[in-house]
Amino acid sequence: MHRNKAQDPRKKSLLNATQRRLLWAIAGISTITNLLMLTGPLFMLQVYDRVLASQSQETLLVLIALVAFLYIVMGLLDHARGRIAARVGAQLQHQLDRPLFQASLNASSDRKADATAARAPQDLTMLQQLSSAPLFMALFDAPWVPLFLCIIALLHPLLGLAALGAALLIVLIGLASHSKGRDLVVASQHSSLHSDLLARQIAQNGTTLKTMGLQDALLERWRNTRELALRQTLASQDHSGGFGASARALRLFLQSALLATGAWLVIQAELSPGAMVAATIILGRALAPLDQMIAGWPQIQAALVAMDRLQTLLPDPEPAGLRMQLPPPNGALTLKSVNVRLPDEQGMARSLLHDISFTLGPGQALGVIGPSGAGKSTLAQVLSGGMSPTTGEVRLSAGRLDHYPPEQLSRAIGYLQQSVILFAGTLRDNIARFDPAAEDHAVFAAAMAAGAHEMILKFPQGYDTRIGLDGSGLSGGQRQRIALARALFRDPVLLVLDEPNANLDDAGSRALNSAIRSAKLRGAAVVIMAHRPSAIAECDLLMKLDSGRVSAFGPTEQILRQVTRNSADILHTPPRPPNPAFPWELRHAERRS
Repeated sequence: MHRNKAQDPRKKSLLNATQRRLLWAIAGISTITNLLMLTGPLFMLQVYDRVLASQSQETLLVLIALVAFLYIVMGLLDHARGRIAARVGAQLQHQLDRPLFQASLNASSDRKADATAARAPQDLTMLQQLSSAPLFMALFDAPWVPLFLCIIALLHPLLGLAALGAALLIVLIGLASHSKGRDLVVASQHSSLHSDLLARQIAQNGTTLKTMGLQDALLERWRNTRELALRQTLASQDHSGGFGASARALRLFLQSALLATGAWLVIQAELSPGAMVAATIILGRALAPLDQMIAGWPQIQAALVAMDRLQTLLPDPEPAGLRMQLPPPNGALTLKSVNVRLPDEQGMARSLLHDISFTLGPGQALGVIGPSGAGKSTLAQVLSGGMSPTTGEVRLSAGRLDHYPPEQLSRAIGYLQQSVILFAGTLRDNIARFDPAAEDHAVFAAAMAAGAHEMILKFPQGYDTRIGLDGSGLSGGQRQRIALARALFRDPVLLVLDEPNANLDDAGSRALNSAIRSAKLRGAAVVIMAHRPSAIAECDLLMKLDSGRVSAFGPTEQILRQVTRNSADILHTPPRPPNPAFPWELRHAERRS
């Protein structure tokens, strides 16, 4: 069974060994900075209990000089851990950009994985930005809260109990915020993603929507999704803001309450004034990271959700040497019991291909016909390596497609998809698959094989003509010829063409058939998904698909006669007599007679 890695539910680590060492370094620096946070309370304790009691100016000068030095060290270390944290985020983004982008390409056959992949760049950017935010440092300061509470308890046990109660109240507020806010964050992110995807689709098809009169209706739908996302975002912010404000007000009150408790102990002669003030400052320092975490809880929850999505999407690390370079394949194609099942919108398994098996030798062409929705495009994606079968195997020569390294497989297979997609750049770039090392003669050969060379030379800049996204600036037939030249680039041994003549005129169709003949002569296997008969003129074999199953397979002439005979039986069904209830049918029958 070939499993799509984007669907693997197991969690992978987002951090490598270097990044984990950097986090340990941040934790070590945080140990020192949190200890240095005691500088202020200890200084105040000494001033109240020693300097004022002894009236010693020399002691005050030594203390202030020492405090200045310690604060400089603390500032430098705090800046250093911030720089390290920012670089951890930058390294994480640099490390995951390529594999997540690759995973997004592999996830296009799964709606759920595809939605996760669409949000992956935003999720990764969120983690990178969080790493340089003060909230991230609060996560490293929070473990030191017990130390500060113990120090307060050393000053007086009653103060320690009061400080412990204050910390527990803040923690309970945080837990309540977490339990109620996660669903709001997830819903807000889902609605925002849906709104962004719809906006992108509207922007990419603006001309079509305008001509079909869909612009206003879709803009209204986009506005509704945008408003829903905004309402959910506001609900999440209101929820977190309420808990954050409550936590801040409670923290300030608890500090005042601790100060009042300390004052009562001073009156009872059980505590010095310096210890009273120092305990209040230490409690404020102990509760500060908890306060920050509660205020930034939506960001923490969003980051946790983003990490879950990225870990699910991230592919498994492959053992070294697993994808060794196989011998160059020839045009021998074999499918054995290939099945493709994908979940639908309700999560139910839906079968797209069922038990597809056939063999195609070098120099042979196979035409695949069938009604819309029969599974032709799905089969094309499986043959091109863009989709892994749920069960069964696809072999090119003796090797399975998933055993070839991606670079070797891309050179061996030429794929022309049904919906032609070209990218912003020059015509040469698109034909050469944006390979900077592509030779000019290979580009010219592919264009001439596709019958596109003369067409390209008619452009003012020739092969250097620049096109926009999705091939804007070219007609449908021109885009299809350029895409065919891209599929033929460097003479692949397997050519998979999905509706290759959908936008071609007679000259384009003749050029297509000539390209197929040339590919067969050099020993390539060709598979053509077609609706129009002209596309299968060069096919040796023909296969008919119905609802993902093979209903006919054999020599082209034989299958065509079978399909034509079945169609003739349907076409020659005697017409029903005209119904007297419908006068126009009687008039039509009289005209025919």
